[in-house]
Amino acid sequence: MSNESRREFIKKSSMAAGFTIVSSHVLGKALGYTAPSDKLNIAGIGVGGVGRRNLKNMNTENIVALCDVDWKYAAKTFGDYPKATPFRDWREMFDKMGKSIDAIMVATPDHTHAGVAAHAMTMGKHCYVQKPLTHSVYESRLLTRLAKKHKVATQMGNQGNSFDWCRDIAEMIQAGAIGEVTEVHCWTNRPIWPQGLKNPKEAMNIPSDLNWDLFLGPAEKRPYHSVYTPWNWRGWWDFGTGALGDMACHIMDPLYWALDLKYPTKVNGSSTLSNLYSPPHAQLVKYTFPARPPKGSVKMPEVDVYWYDGGLMPPRPEELTPGVMMGDPDGGLLFIGTKGKLVTGCFGLNPTLLGKAKDFVKPAPTLRRIPGGNIDIWKSTAHEQDWIRASKENPKHRVESSSNFAFAGPFNEMVVMGVLAVRLQGLNRDLLWDGENMQFTNINDNDKIKIVTVDDFVVTDGHPRFDRRTAEFNAKSIATEWIKHTYHNGFSLPDMPKA
Repeated sequence: MSNESRREFIKKSSMAAGFTIVSSHVLGKALGYTAPSDKLNIAGIGVGGVGRRNLKNMNTENIVALCDVDWKYAAKTFGDYPKATPFRDWREMFDKMGKSIDAIMVATPDHTHAGVAAHAMTMGKHCYVQKPLTHSVYESRLLTRLAKKHKVATQMGNQGNSFDWCRDIAEMIQAGAIGEVTEVHCWTNRPIWPQGLKNPKEAMNIPSDLNWDLFLGPAEKRPYHSVYTPWNWRGWWDFGTGALGDMACHIMDPLYWALDLKYPTKVNGSSTLSNLYSPPHAQLVKYTFPARPPKGSVKMPEVDVYWYDGGLMPPRPEELTPGVMMGDPDGGLLFIGTKGKLVTGCFGLNPTLLGKAKDFVKPAPTLRRIPGGNIDIWKSTAHEQDWIRASKENPKHRVESSSNFAFAGPFNEMVVMGVLAVRLQGLNRDLLWDGENMQFTNINDNDKIKIVTVDDFVVTDGHPRFDRRTAEFNAKSIATEWIKHTYHNGFSLPDMPKA
């Protein structure tokens, strides 16, 4: 697609959004409503990995278009839907099929989530976007505001949000099961892909089935290397968000909901050796959230939330029976309150009260349950189907889907802010955060930060010879760049709507 046609596409899509919510080819859609008996026309963007499973859970609808930059990786999904029109470039797909698409599923690498979803929403398309919702704080804020402006149905792909245990945890904590929560610990078994990687020096031949330029999208250009894709993009800052971005949207979801959190006031990160290019092998992040109004029957005081990955774990509670795993093999949560403790597995699975709280009787449900949200999470279609239901409802009366962007946007801002804490740990301070204005308030104009760019060693005559080099950056400038990325290669975002 030429630069001229791209500009025309953005102009037309922005104008169209003022007149319609979804395409009008099905009776009633011009009024923002699709009868439950009608099927949505869904386009999948990024369909070679988890996107394939998402589309399978959406196959009650019409899958009309498929887009992926790597057609070898996506071949199985193309085979699943032989009638769907294939594309490599989502912009071309919107140009050619925008009028016949009602909704999109996005499961591309993290750095391209926002661009696809933001432009789709300006066209009135409902959006399902895999976790983490976006690559940066600014992008999360943008998607939150665009969803509100264009009144589309939205959902982040943290499927645990649609399951009963997440609601059980919120109801127990807000009923005072463990008293006032002052501390929460969260951990994961990730990364399960390479991290702490050196920047590759050599270029490789681009596979014939991969469009490398489209994979890069808004990221800075670089030669192709097989360490970047498929799948291992999670271990590169320019494309992914490491273990924190990959799993915190699952594991921290119950606490964000139960404790009615929004923006932290400060954050601090530490890790194994961190470099400019790739997330570290293991990291620890501490967030501090201010006191909030009471929720249910319990007060919500200031709370410290700790994140651990790469094999790091929080202190084991003494109330937990020796020999019993804390959480499950994928991770878990430990809530510490004034009257007891609550421990769960990954996704909030199997919440268990400890200590003085163990005899607490679970309260009657008060939160909406999602059909299918009480079975095996890997066999249920509950999450995606809740988004499909919301997409068919009139926005004036819509029951918003689980993890819609009004919830997922601020939540994801908190997650990727933890990434900033790790990347800025060389400042050696708690970083004070102004959430409303998306900025750190205690990084000065003249602050410098040194970040590792080379870390090599060789053994010569039995002695190690280390070669560790750093580059110095203006801390405020680099923090600003990481909060709101510069888009390259002709890619751009729509303007931020006013609050």
